[in-house]
Amino acid sequence: MTGPGDGHTATAYDAALRLLARREHSRRELKSKLLQRAYALDSIEQALDRLSEQDYLSDRRFAGLYAAERVGKGFGARRIEAELRERGIDAAEIAAALGPFADRWEAVLVDLCAHRFGGEPPADRREWQRRARFLEGRGFATDSIRRVLGDYG
Repeated sequence: MTGPGDGHTATAYDAALRLLARREHSRRELKSKLLQRAYALDSIEQALDRLSEQDYLSDRRFAGLYAAERVGKGFGARRIEAELRERGIDAAEIAAALGPFADRWEAVLVDLCAHRFGGEPPADRREWQRRARFLEGRGFATDSIRRVLGDYG
């Protein structure tokens, strides 16, 4: 068997396939991991193209699964969109991944607030601001936060 950096496509392909067997990756993530392992760029590109042709590598599938996982953990659209962009997903794929959740963001926000803060409203302005900052960091829109938390800010 050949080792990293020798330029053989099969080796980069095999390494990429092992990574994909563990979890979905975006093309950018997989490329970065293979570069870190010292595979030649041309063999990486060939391997990624082959994996895409075989439908083992799909940015669309990755984005959809990633978005669903993050929504399930209480993250909002803005945060998920930014994370997907960091992973090399283009705007059209991001829109497709977030589309199924378009009418659920406020419900996700309400559930997160109940889990994180309990059923009590903020006691004062400072507590309201603390909660709002947390929720903004989670990727929720300011207008949604105001509707859910009430009007202190």
